[in-house]
Amino acid sequence: MNKKWTPNSNPSPSPTNITHIAFGVLGSSNTWGNKKWYIESWWNPNVTRGFLFLDKVPIEHLPWPQTSPRVRISEDTSRFKDYNRHRTPFAIRLLYGVKEIFRAENRGVRWYVLADDDTIIFIDNLVTVLSRYDHEKYFYIGSNAECVVSNSGYSFEMAFGGAGYALSYPLAEALATNLDVCIKRYPFLFGSDHMLQACVADLGVSLTHEKGFHQIDLRGDISGFLSSHPQSPILSLHHVDAVDPIFPSLNRYESVNHVMKAAKADESLLLQQSVCFFKQYNWTFSISWGYSAHIYESIIPPSFLQRPIETFAQWRKGAWPPYMFNVRPHSNNPCEAPHIFFFDSVDQEPIGNYFVTKYIRKSARGLSACSLSGNHSADYISTIRVLSRIKRNGGVGRRRDCCDVVGVPDMNATAIKLRACMSEEIVA
Repeated sequence: MNKKWTPNSNPSPSPTNITHIAFGVLGSSNTWGNKKWYIESWWNPNVTRGFLFLDKVPIEHLPWPQTSPRVRISEDTSRFKDYNRHRTPFAIRLLYGVKEIFRAENRGVRWYVLADDDTIIFIDNLVTVLSRYDHEKYFYIGSNAECVVSNSGYSFEMAFGGAGYALSYPLAEALATNLDVCIKRYPFLFGSDHMLQACVADLGVSLTHEKGFHQIDLRGDISGFLSSHPQSPILSLHHVDAVDPIFPSLNRYESVNHVMKAAKADESLLLQQSVCFFKQYNWTFSISWGYSAHIYESIIPPSFLQRPIETFAQWRKGAWPPYMFNVRPHSNNPCEAPHIFFFDSVDQEPIGNYFVTKYIRKSARGLSACSLSGNHSADYISTIRVLSRIKRNGGVGRRRDCCDVVGVPDMNATAIKLRACMSEEIVA
């Protein structure tokens, strides 16, 4: 008799790696042509495992490309029609993806990650984060939406499906066993992720919050949000087609591929914020690695810079405060408004134990110099180079990187070197 594989079969489990994660991507055949490039930006054929679940055979997309996940047609859930009183009629099909990916991929799996077909996942960071948790326990890992109204309308204990969420093997198994009963228990809940949260709660499991999952329930220009990312590895981005391109000179497709260039260099550093000062000019530098660099013409503490500039708008109005985090308003005060530079490139050749990213100015700030800096304007700076260590110590409990201005602002460029903070160093 063949013994069923369980997570306990290996008495000394090896560290979690990408082969231990099964992805279930949930989509529609009608929209796949416009969304496949989101998935193909991170899907690594013959490395990532899992399936894309579509509602019907994608005839118009055949022959199926090897750059996309293997495709399966979602099971017919019409038998639940008497229980389908949801405002989104496809909610049950999407929820059933949990059961379908569990049945399709279960040998050697520790984690199941479910996401939409327009979700961008940063798989190296995902492996790092999931490896911190015991996959033999019951874990439901994800994040809230960015807007309060989105969470209050569903649940503050719900992982938003667009951002993606992770289920440990034991929890996925329990859900697959009990899913049919659970569907009948919750015929009125709005969406599949809300139904899932109710099913998970019935099993006695609560949401474990990871700040790196991003639903992006925001609108417009999210550069302010991405320039002050939480001190946590970025795990996903959703709703990229509902916001402005994240790089101002590129379209959405180009923007996603551009940020992936930085991710390939060092995903663990991506969007991580570092702050340092050039006190000779009273300037503050804020680096969001692989995305942006800001120069402020005054000394501004990290506690202020950790608040995103409200370049974006609410996904939906109806709550105050509107966001799940503090924000800074736009300012035309020359001592508060930053000079903004965006990621341009990663140098192919490292300098010693450092590799170099370059950030270039896209537009003039259009303000006079800050008098607090002694009228030392940064208008002439067009390029910032950032040196970062090729190997750095990461993990839970680590501090943000400190940094030094190593290239005195001269001509039109300057340079910043990231480094580990000294044991009792403060950034002030």
